[in-house]
Amino acid sequence: MKIALIGAGGKMGVRLSLNLKASRYEVAHVEVSEAGRERLKEAVGADCVTVEAALEDAGAVILAVPDTAIRKVAADIVEKVAPGTIFVALDAAAPFAGHFPQRDDVTYFVSHPCHPPIFNDETEMAAKRDYFGGVAARQAIVSALMQGPEEHYAVGEEIAKTIFKPILRTHRVTVEQMALLEPGLSETVCATLLVVMKEAMDEVVRRGVDPVAARDFLLGHLNILGAVVMGEVQGAFSDACNKAIANGKPRLMREDWLGVFEPEEIAESIRAIT
Repeated sequence: MKIALIGAGGKMGVRLSLNLKASRYEVAHVEVSEAGRERLKEAVGADCVTVEAALEDAGAVILAVPDTAIRKVAADIVEKVAPGTIFVALDAAAPFAGHFPQRDDVTYFVSHPCHPPIFNDETEMAAKRDYFGGVAARQAIVSALMQGPEEHYAVGEEIAKTIFKPILRTHRVTVEQMALLEPGLSETVCATLLVVMKEAMDEVVRRGVDPVAARDFLLGHLNILGAVVMGEVQGAFSDACNKAIANGKPRLMREDWLGVFEPEEIAESIRAIT
């Protein structure tokens, strides 16, 4: 299959290009910026072609462009592809927001990496230091067939497994479920609470704790507390820890905080992103 990779010279585009380089796919790279074309040439050794040349006989089009650009880029090229072409988006935000143009005879497929998990069995240093994924550490991915024939799910998933390899496992979800996962779970909740943890660490440092000691203490406790909470190990918190949680949660969290997962709040979050 020929794949047209749109945005091939961006940060994500180069990552995908590297994994596609040694694959069974024929890849046509498209990049509008001179800096991006140079970056792609240096990292991958690939030259770019025009959009028209890339789309000719392409069975799939990967949109490696920012969420804010999906609407315009997709609208510019959707009428230039053959029926049955698979459009692959790398995030649920723009598809969820309705930014894919209306055309019933093409497929819309969405896939997103979970990134390498904190708890893993990686032993090689390159994998241990691959926090983003797609290089050496295995990661899971989530994928959704938004529109198109059922048989295109397997085609899209195979492309996703190639661009995000090495793969730990794959999960099939809906676009709506993917939006709950991101921005809902991963960004609105997880990223926010991690920022709060960093601010808390900075505060104890401001109050006199050595910075290295504070960092060691926080990251070490993240490891064991996370292992217990997520069921990675068999264990339970001490009575003192449970009392601290009971006292701390109402101080830190609003009673209605789970409302961030309500459809209207997810939609508003995605509207702001896109």
